Amino acid sequence: MRLSYLIPLALFVLIGLGLAVGLTLNPREIPSALIGKPVPDFALPPVQGRELGLAATDLKSGQPSVVNVFASWCVPCRVEHPLLMALRRDNLAPIHGLNYKDDPADVAKWLDQLGDPFTRTGADRNGRVGIDWGVYGVPETFIVDGAGQIVCKHVGPLMQWDIDNKIRPLLRDLAAGRQSQVKC
Repeated sequence: MRLSYLIPLALFVLIGLGLAVGLTLNPREIPSALIGKPVPDFALPPVQGRELGLAATDLKSGQPSVVNVFASWCVPCRVEHPLLMALRRDNLAPIHGLNYKDDPADVAKWLDQLGDPFTRTGADRNGRVGIDWGVYGVPETFIVDGAGQIVCKHVGPLMQWDIDNKIRPLLRDLAAGRQSQVKC
């Protein structure tokens, strides 16, 4: 009879421990299986009104780069856009756009109105390339080293703190050929 009391108690303790561990996790830190791996093989045409699309070979240029996954219908993308414009002015690395499931006319209008921080912008109309990159939603930002390896993934809109404390230091370290201590 006493054993029948221990089983529910043990289950309660296990569930409690699981919940306690879950409360210590940061929901913004979504692990990516692609960190340390080469960018997926892809080639996207340019978005409407732009000349340069985006392909995996563009990210193996010998210099680090930023890949920002965005869409004109994404409100947080609009929030982070001025930060991408400022990052472009820093000229630390090329910033490339991966336009996710967007209407061609809408994205062209959006970039014309807000400014275009991107060196190259690929149109991922059906979202297939985004899936290959492990995109959960927009915006997401990736840092790629000069050999085409993904070294960082940021989920959600970039904030000034992220740019100042993660993105810029990481790009500077990569450009200098140093192993970065920045946790991304």
